[in-house]
Amino acid sequence: MCVAAVVFILNLMLTTREATPADAALITAHRHAMFAEMGKYAPESLKRMDPHVTPWLERMMTAGRYVGWVVEEDGKPAASAGFFELDWPPHPLDPAGTARGYLLNFWVEPAYRRRGVARALVREAVAESRRRGLRVSVLHASDAGRPLYEREGFRASSEMFFVDPGAF
Repeated sequence: MCVAAVVFILNLMLTTREATPADAALITAHRHAMFAEMGKYAPESLKRMDPHVTPWLERMMTAGRYVGWVVEEDGKPAASAGFFELDWPPHPLDPAGTARGYLLNFWVEPAYRRRGVARALVREAVAESRRRGLRVSVLHASDAGRPLYEREGFRASSEMFFVDPGAF
């Protein structure tokens, strides 16, 4: 469990705290902004997603399966990020493991970028994975985020995905 931390970055005093279910709407807004900035998803799809994210976050935080962090300056949100534990079968990268970490919902407000905020959040999420005894953690990187994740030791995988066109 993360203890509140104060970080001084370029003359800013930022406080990082563990997210609570009361932060679910903020994290939903950050998630929306993250996907919108990527420019790969239709605005209508993001609008349909939003009302489903908040209750999912509340449920998963309450169950202890999602841990999130909110970075603030004087009570104003500057960034947020999350970690989710996935059930996963044993795999050659973790032959005895039955779960893996998933990093998600990383968003830093534009005014706070390039100041080490995202790096600190990635490191906190990896630390959460280690606290849970998980050997493998994964994420899906935006083009903008990929260099940061690579500097923190993440590497590309062979993952592909399928979206059922008849599901909606």
